[in-house]
Formats: sequence, structure tokens, C-alpha cells
Amino acid sequence: MKNSKKWIISLCVAGTLLSTMTTQIFAKSTEELHPGESAYVDVSVSTQWTTNGRFQVRDIDAPSLSNPVDPWQWSANMEDSEVRRWLTGKLETQAVYGTKVVILQEAGDWVQVAVEGQPTPRNTLGYPGWMPKKQLTTDNRLEKYTNTPFVMVSSPTAWLYDGKALKDKFMEISFNTRLPVLKDFGNVVMVATPDDGNKFIKKEDVALYQNEEQFPKATPENLINTAKKFLGLRYLWAGVSGFGFDCSGFTYSIYKAYGVTIPRDSSVQAKNGKEVKKDEIQPGDLLFFASNNGTGSVHHVAMYIGDRLMIQAPNASRNVEIIPLNTPGYIEEFSVARRYWQE
Repeated sequence: MKNSKKWIISLCVAGTLLSTMTTQIFAKSTEELHPGESAYVDVSVSTQWTTNGRFQVRDIDAPSLSNPVDPWQWSANMEDSEVRRWLTGKLETQAVYGTKVVILQEAGDWVQVAVEGQPTPRNTLGYPGWMPKKQLTTDNRLEKYTNTPFVMVSSPTAWLYDGKALKDKFMEISFNTRLPVLKDFGNVVMVATPDDGNKFIKKEDVALYQNEEQFPKATPENLINTAKKFLGLRYLWAGVSGFGFDCSGFTYSIYKAYGVTIPRDSSVQAKNGKEVKKDEIQPGDLLFFASNNGTGSVHHVAMYIGDRLMIQAPNASRNVEIIPLNTPGYIEEFSVARRYWQE
């Protein structure tokens, strides 16, 4: 009996310790957030939903709702095109690690945020959408590095490591993830993270800038070469990362890599920039396609790359690809071309 009591007491103590540890691990998920407050994305890529996701997410979406996330597993769970197509209209956008967001409202373990740097007429603060609260941190550590050198991930994805020796992987992050530089070791760079201390990344996977004025020019050649890095990447509705793009997330992200911010959605991209006549289209220009043989609502965007070819993130059943401009199903719906690159 005494041994049983000791076992029960030990179990209770262990349970208390486990409960305490669990509370600490998931502290971010229960932290109270207030409208108007700023926060930072604390996972490799967060996904913003159209409504409080508790009421619509599927079991197979779990890898995108955790902290950390597993975007490759989520994609693998949706190998079937119809399963992937289910996301259409249910997701708003995505935001990569370290992106600043503004809290709009809270509902239990979910918050609606506005993603800064993704222009939309829907909200002047940024693109709105719902996400799990536990994927955010209110630590404002990155604020003090606002005017310091930074890296932008230039590879489709890249690993952050816990040590300079690059032996212990911490997190696989996406193209266009921007993090402050703390020290340059030559072929390795130490960077600051939103809420995970300092990490290390291979210099070959990033572009290092002293300030935003050092962004390379968004020339047609640069834009096209960057776009081609993602050939074969599976389409993802609302995607804006090296783990998956939708059509406008693809064009938005390619331009962002050169410091050019364009609207997030194709319908808005089609109304901005410089309009280009059909017979004057040049490589790097964005091509927009609309319903009713090009006269209705814009629903798709691709980038012209020359030689009557275009590169695009097409739909849930396909990958980033290059196809002829006169491909049936597209050429009939051509609506307008816009130029955002610097002439």
C-alpha cells in the first residue's frame, strides 16, 4: 500500500510537471491578443483562412495549423487534386516567418489578422484572414532591427540551424523570408528570429542587403530567372511561399524578391501598374485572364517570358509551368497586360 501511495504521489508530481511544461510550450496559443496590437508570424509559413478555422478545417490540414508547421506534409496529404481543390475559397493568403501582422479580432484560439505588406482594397492594414493564435508571437524583438542589414531567402526554401556548424536543423523557411543579420561569418550568417533566439543560415541560400536601397533592379531577366526556380512546384490556393503558390501569390512573390510590392490578388494587380497593349507585351509583364472571353472578372495571372511563352501557377491539379501564350483555355480569355518592372 505504501508503495502504491508513493507511486500515486510520484505520478501526481509528474503530471503536475508535465502540465506546467505543456502550459509553457503552448503559452503562445493562450496569450490574449488585442485588436490593433502587432504580432509576428512564428512558424515557417502561416495560412490565413476566410473564417475561424475551427469550424471548417480537416484532419489532413493539421500540419498547417500547428506550431511548428509541416508544409511539405500538408502538401503530401493533398496529393489528390480534388482534396487540394477543396481549399479554394476557404483560404485567404499566407505569411512567411517573421512577417508582421496586426490583430483585427480574436475568437478563442484563433485570431483574425491583417498581413502587412500584402496590399488589398479590403483592408488598409494588410490582407485579412484567420489563423491559429499559437502561430504568432507578440515579442517585438525584430522591431529594434528595423534599420539594420538583413537577409532575404533567395532559394525556394532554406534551413535555419541552431549552431554555426550547421549540424542541427531548426526550421525550414521559405523564399522571401526576411530576417535581420547579426553577424556575417563568410559562408554562414547569424540572424535574429521573432521569438527563437539567434539562428544560422547558409549564405548561398540568401541575398544579404545593408538596406532596402540595395535590392537588385526588377529587370525582366531577373524576374524570369527567379520565377523559373519554382518550376514543378505544386500549386496551392492562397500560397505565397516556396512550399506552394497560387497564381497571384506567385507573381506577387517574384516581384517582392526585388523590393517591388504589388497587390496580392490578380483582380487588383490587373488594375494597377502600367497598362501594356497586347502587341507591345515584353518579358516580365503580367498577363491577366478573365471570364466571358476576357471581358468579365479577372480570375488568373501569369508572367510573360518571351517567345510567346508564359510562366504560371495554374490550378490545384498542376505545378508551376511554362506554356504557350496561345494555349486553348487561356488565349481566349486574355484580358489585359500590366508592367510593374522598372524600364
